[in-house]
Amino acid sequence: MADPQRVENVLQGLRSLHDRSLSIIRLSEPISATPTSHRTSDVSTSAFDNPSPESLEADLGHYKELFSKLRFSYLEQVTKEKFLRAIVGDPPLTVEHIENIELENQLAEIKAVLKAQKEHVGEMVKELDARGRDLSRRYEMISLQTTLLSSLPSQIDDLNQTLARLRQQSQSTDTNEMSPALAMPLPATLELLDERQASLDEVNAQLKALQQTLPRQTRALENEERKWQKLELERERAVGLARKAVERKKGGSSADELERKGRWLRGVESGLRGMLETGA
Repeated sequence: MADPQRVENVLQGLRSLHDRSLSIIRLSEPISATPTSHRTSDVSTSAFDNPSPESLEADLGHYKELFSKLRFSYLEQVTKEKFLRAIVGDPPLTVEHIENIELENQLAEIKAVLKAQKEHVGEMVKELDARGRDLSRRYEMISLQTTLLSSLPSQIDDLNQTLARLRQQSQSTDTNEMSPALAMPLPATLELLDERQASLDEVNAQLKALQQTLPRQTRALENEERKWQKLELERERAVGLARKAVERKKGGSSADELERKGRWLRGVESGLRGMLETGA
């Protein structure tokens, strides 16, 4: 288990890094630090205190335009100064055509070098932009992970307390009252689980087979019920005939006819009884 003091030190270091504001190096700090009554540019003054990608892009465009104007003014001023010195000098400065050609060649070489340097600077800017975006993404991820790590010590303490409580409950429980299956090792438990699973699969197969035979058994039962209803009707009809025979006997009918009907009724009754027993 990790030392709590070490964990606390690591979290404190992460918090200090998280509290430290990360921002792009302010190249204009020496200029902006000088006391000025007002600012001539139209860039927002809160961009230094609360920078954002939009504000940085606006400042970059503003300063590019400003430096372009300053470069043009500087070149114009230097050119005028050199021209005036050449005119008012004693003796006046004269330049030959060959010297102009040499200067133009030197200027072309310098422009080629400057163009190559501009391309190199452009590539460096693109690389820095990609690296800055990657660092921003990693910084956000680290901030999120720091927040999660800050909540881990309390969760670990809760889990340790729960584990200690469960161990205490396990030790206080009488081992004789525990089920033998709970004290089995892992291989035996897995084997028992496989056996129970096989038994469960067998029961499920039997249940599926019974469910398949259920409609046929239901139809057979319905047929038997219809037969029983027919036999019940015949029994009720035979009982009615027997009652009529008894009433006729009481009314003084012929003995031979009554005897013949009685035999017939007994035969019918015995036949119905046999049919009922067969249906039951």
